[in-house]
Amino acid sequence: MKLENERYEVTFVEKGGEIQSFTDKTTGIQYMWQGDQDNWSGKNPTLFPMVGNTYTKDYEIDGKKYAMKNHGLIRYATLHCKKDDGKEVIMELDSNEETLAQYPFPFHYEIAYTLDGNTLNVAYHITNTGKEKMPFIFGLHPGFNCPLCEGENFEDYTLSFENEEHMQQLVFDSTNQTPYELKDVVIKDTACSYDEVEKYATIIYKGAKSPYLTCMGPKGHGVKISLTGFPYVAIWTAKKGAPFICLEPWYGHGDFSDVKKDFYHREDTIVLEPGETFKTTYKIEVM
Repeated sequence: MKLENERYEVTFVEKGGEIQSFTDKTTGIQYMWQGDQDNWSGKNPTLFPMVGNTYTKDYEIDGKKYAMKNHGLIRYATLHCKKDDGKEVIMELDSNEETLAQYPFPFHYEIAYTLDGNTLNVAYHITNTGKEKMPFIFGLHPGFNCPLCEGENFEDYTLSFENEEHMQQLVFDSTNQTPYELKDVVIKDTACSYDEVEKYATIIYKGAKSPYLTCMGPKGHGVKISLTGFPYVAIWTAKKGAPFICLEPWYGHGDFSDVKKDFYHREDTIVLEPGETFKTTYKIEVM
């Protein structure tokens, strides 16, 4: 599966419905992280129906316990290609015996890609095909190569919001013993920092108003992701020296400590009525 124009080529795989590559044919730059066992084997998974996991790694629906791996179902599933005509790629997944054993709600999931110049547009449709209300949390986890060019370092890159942001940062206890705290922060531009990611495990901001977040290197190459509609944005890399960065728009987050509320009422949970469809979009622009 491929989308291509004179300058850029984007390829896709049915495993997770993910982007396999986003390449500038002129410069040879590969923007997407390709995954490896030394740092992070993931690439750009969709997080559904959970971002992270519950505190206990399981949950209860109607008296029965269920459990999913970290970040839910889609990243581990093989999707079906519904459309691949050179202009649009659409992949889909319907709930099945395997998904229902982990998440007892029938659903139809679609991800659609189109390429417009240097911008990849990504659209998601999630429909509750069952007869009961369907609770879920949704997020994205795209990984980008950082640095992109020879002679650059991770710390040479700058993260920039479109506007100066007065946000809150979720600061959580890595031992999961105490609830997270909200810290007020003011940020416009900040350097990529292994130390900052290591300090917080994952940097999570709540309430950004900027439509975009850019990660730009000293030679003028980088990526820009859209944030519109997403209440959170997370920044993560695996460890010091890992040559990638994840810029992650989220609708909600997993548990950072013991949560007493049921699965329907966890913080930021979206609940779809039977037959209702959740729709959201985002963009990846490369430079």
